[in-house]
Amino acid sequence: MKLTCFKAYDVRGELGSELNETIAYRIGRAYGEYLKPGTVILGCDIRESSPKLKQAVAEGLMDAGSNVIDIGTTGTEEVYFATFHLDADGGIEITASHNPINFNGMKLVRRGAQPISGDTGLKEIQRLAEKGEFPVSQKKGSLHRQNILAPYIQHLFTYIQPQKLRPLKLVVNAGNGAAGHVIDAIEKEFHSLSVPVEFIKIHHQPDHTFPNGIPNPLLPENRHSTSHAVLENQADMGIAWDGDFDRCFLFDENGKFIEGYYIVGLLAAAFLHQSPGEKIIHDPRLTWNTIDIVHQYGGTPIQSKTGHAFIKERMRQENAIYGGEMSAHHYFRDFAYCDSGMIPWLLVIQLMSDTKKPLSELVADRESMFPCSGELNYRVQNSANTLKLIQEYFARLNPIVDYTDGISLEFEDWRMNVRSSNTEPLLRLNVEARGDSCDIAAKVKEIEKLIN
Repeated sequence: MKLTCFKAYDVRGELGSELNETIAYRIGRAYGEYLKPGTVILGCDIRESSPKLKQAVAEGLMDAGSNVIDIGTTGTEEVYFATFHLDADGGIEITASHNPINFNGMKLVRRGAQPISGDTGLKEIQRLAEKGEFPVSQKKGSLHRQNILAPYIQHLFTYIQPQKLRPLKLVVNAGNGAAGHVIDAIEKEFHSLSVPVEFIKIHHQPDHTFPNGIPNPLLPENRHSTSHAVLENQADMGIAWDGDFDRCFLFDENGKFIEGYYIVGLLAAAFLHQSPGEKIIHDPRLTWNTIDIVHQYGGTPIQSKTGHAFIKERMRQENAIYGGEMSAHHYFRDFAYCDSGMIPWLLVIQLMSDTKKPLSELVADRESMFPCSGELNYRVQNSANTLKLIQEYFARLNPIVDYTDGISLEFEDWRMNVRSSNTEPLLRLNVEARGDSCDIAAKVKEIEKLIN
């Protein structure tokens, strides 16, 4: 049985043909046989198929002799948190995040919330699941349910000083995904501490039909509702999440979407201000702003291949305090080097309170110093040929070439990165410049001719 739902660092597939309860059982059983975990954390997003897939995974784990702690309907980071907080041997979140409505998937971690990717066990789990020849276990594991929301919220509040937060009005857009219950819990905690932060909630209730579209604010067409609500309510900031809320996207007080690239720089500066000399991990797509800020604050910038498994592994190797990707994944040493969609916006409202500056001012200088194209996506027939063509075309200009992820070409006043997506059949392009020394739109058009 060939399983096509196994990807570079997670499981994801179309319901029925690629992922169903039988396959989910096999994955749970294979996970149990491979890792021999005593206890595994299980959670799931709000998709209609998620609870049944979660139960099938639980049966597989229990038949392998593992005990299961079901933490209910959660975001991915709640599984990460529960795994390290409860000192479990592993964790699995059933989620398709921002994928189409007819998809689902899984994100798998081992002890300490360390990711399981193709290089660290996922291929072996796939092999066992495909083979499907499992030994009879000497004992069957148990299942019990546990709510970890309270300690998770307490952990989130360790990143801020609630008593120093100034009055703020925030638009929060859960996208009808899994973030709503955490927003409600944070709101309740703010009220109990008399913190003057008000939430304007839109698309708040979980709804597996996604009446307002699949929650993926990285797509420009999905940003209007948050932007409009910020302007309509004269809010200080807008926050939108994807389906399993491991990414958050920020909008300033003018309703303008802030590229995740500049939030990476903002958070890097905040951590280095508190802890000078620390290491900061960044991805290769857009780099100049992050490197400039990290050097300015006396830190060490370290480049890693794009993708959560690669970033987390590098963070552990370097003991980095923070890591960020321009795609709005933010990683924190104190969160077991995992990514969180809740910690970043909490840190930003703390910065806004400490500096008494709106978000637009916090990022304005960096946006003008290092303007960027934002990520542009293209469907191509042959990614390898296209990458080769681009490199050959620009070779005459003698760029600095880097192959950390795809191809990065660096010139005196601009740079570009073009790479194949790890998760979708797309070629992704990012271009940035130094100030107004280069017409980014013209460079994008020049590269697009090669791609097309």
